[in-house]
Amino acid sequence: MLGLALAPAAALAQAWPSKPVRIVIGAPSGGTVDIVARLLADGLQKEWGQPVFVEAKPGGAGTIGVNELMMAPADGHTLYVALNATVTEIPHVIKVRYEPFKDLLPLVDLGGAGLMLLGHPSVPGKSLAEAITYVKANPGKVSYASYSAGTISHTMGLELNKAAGINMTHVPYKGSAPGLQDLMGGHVQFMFDGPANTVPMIRGGKIKAFAVSSAKRNPALPEVPTFAEQGFPTIDDVASIILWAKPDVPADVQARVRDAALKVLAQPASKARLLEFGFEPGGGATPQEMTKTLRAAYEKQGATLRSLGVKPQDLGG
Repeated sequence: MLGLALAPAAALAQAWPSKPVRIVIGAPSGGTVDIVARLLADGLQKEWGQPVFVEAKPGGAGTIGVNELMMAPADGHTLYVALNATVTEIPHVIKVRYEPFKDLLPLVDLGGAGLMLLGHPSVPGKSLAEAITYVKANPGKVSYASYSAGTISHTMGLELNKAAGINMTHVPYKGSAPGLQDLMGGHVQFMFDGPANTVPMIRGGKIKAFAVSSAKRNPALPEVPTFAEQGFPTIDDVASIILWAKPDVPADVQARVRDAALKVLAQPASKARLLEFGFEPGGGATPQEMTKTLRAAYEKQGATLRSLGVKPQDLGG
């Protein structure tokens, strides 16, 4: 009887993928998550011989994308690519409808990078100290963008405000692309964002980079010093992008997705593409290892947000 019960699951695994695979992202097209998701999708399509497409579901600080995954059948044909903030940060700021460590399974760490403090070209100076001096000289007039409320793109600004004794106003956006548009347009003076889609803008002089939050300088922009080098060692968080699935997807399908994704990441062309825009390819951590790391980050971010007086709010609040 047990063999009969397992037969449908075994047949599913053998036939999988039996139709196009959808990768949902909880961010708009054109941002860091979209770039990485499309690189992955192209590689997976070649591996599986089935169409793999990326579908953007921005809004609600990524919760709309999570809900899209939750509503999908647990057959592995719908996957989710999103920042680690989905479980480590967002639940501390927004009253989400999902349980971070029950409703989402991290399958693969796709890679990560430290965030940079970016500025409009009109902001004087090149160093972090000069940027802080500018903010102090313009009290109540300086704002910074984040790609979503509750992420480290948001809380780094709060931490810098506290550590430097300044008061930049936070302006949340629905993803990197619209925030960067307003930064280049001068509607906000600063933004915290990753290097994936900002490196060309920095090199082209459209925006400035004052500091990076990683432990080491980003190889794509070695001239940009770290926050620690400039006297702010506590601003050290890294944003990683993760491939997620529903936990009840059959184990054999999970393994197939994971193996294929790791194979794509290991390809020299993929590594080169990620490094080109300052993104360090992810390692081979298991789902269990990633869950442990994410839980630790969840606790750390929660402590940081509570110390800054940030509490979970309804999306409409």
